Amino acid sequence: MTRGRTLAVSVLLACTGPALDAQSLGRQAAPRAKAESVAVTTSVRSQYVVHCAGCHGLDGAGSRVGNVPDMRKLGHFLRVPGGREFVIRVPGVMGSGLSDQQVADVTNWVLTTLAPASLPADHVPYDAAEVQRARADPLVDVAAARAGLLDEARRLAVPLD
Repeated sequence: MTRGRTLAVSVLLACTGPALDAQSLGRQAAPRAKAESVAVTTSVRSQYVVHCAGCHGLDGAGSRVGNVPDMRKLGHFLRVPGGREFVIRVPGVMGSGLSDQQVADVTNWVLTTLAPASLPADHVPYDAAEVQRARADPLVDVAAARAGLLDEARRLAVPLD
């Protein structure tokens, strides 16, 4: 009889043990009151990764699919009249959710880190005031503005495409 009870208890534990473990798996740790948000990005590179790299890629190469521009040549736009303003007036910049200063910082980072070979020697970094002015005058027709810049770049022999 003792052997029968031992067997019964063993079977009972074998069957209920996993259920008890399954219950404990559903528990979550209580959140800390002052837990830092993982969504907050402070480095300029992190802001590029979060707001730009999804389309332009981590290396800035862009994509033929969707006609996403290659950011590694971005500095060439600064050589064409209207190109500097165009760079910060495109919808991806205007609607990025970044502050004016963050847009200036990310744009300057892209130019100096991903596009240094295309950067004009006389380049003046963007600042928050310039971005604020650009946001007050968004592009109405991005495709037409880009086409106009491409035409002007060809005329000036600036390699935009």
